[in-house]
Amino acid sequence: MDRWVGYAFLSMLFAGGTAVVAKLGLVGISAELGLAVRTCFVFVLVLLFAAVFVPVADIQTLTWKNILGLGLSGVTTAASWVFYYKAIHEGEVGTVAIIDKGSFLIALALAWLLLDERITLRVGLGSLLILAGLLVVAWKR
Repeated sequence: MDRWVGYAFLSMLFAGGTAVVAKLGLVGISAELGLAVRTCFVFVLVLLFAAVFVPVADIQTLTWKNILGLGLSGVTTAASWVFYYKAIHEGEVGTVAIIDKGSFLIALALAWLLLDERITLRVGLGSLLILAGLLVVAWKR
């Protein structure tokens, strides 16, 4: 198994726990305050991680294109987190989490459009199954 696949599974593991512990942390406070507190922790931990693992020389390799792309990614992440926290504050974590994972379909479409990544029959079929599962879980009578 490639290393990046292992990283992806670890990401999945931590992301799955994130929603549940966030819902517990939101008890009695607004989603906005909860998100602000969480973001402070993320900021500090990511800075510490970078301080330990990023060589200082790497900073000089940053270009304006890198900064713009990562900045736009930060904007989309912030928007995603704002609505995610509002959703888990008011709704069921399981339903919110599966709808959020529908972002895979958006990422796949954007990767095809903007990055020229291929959508194979296997990926297309898997995407349809994910969409079907998302709709089944999210559908309430």
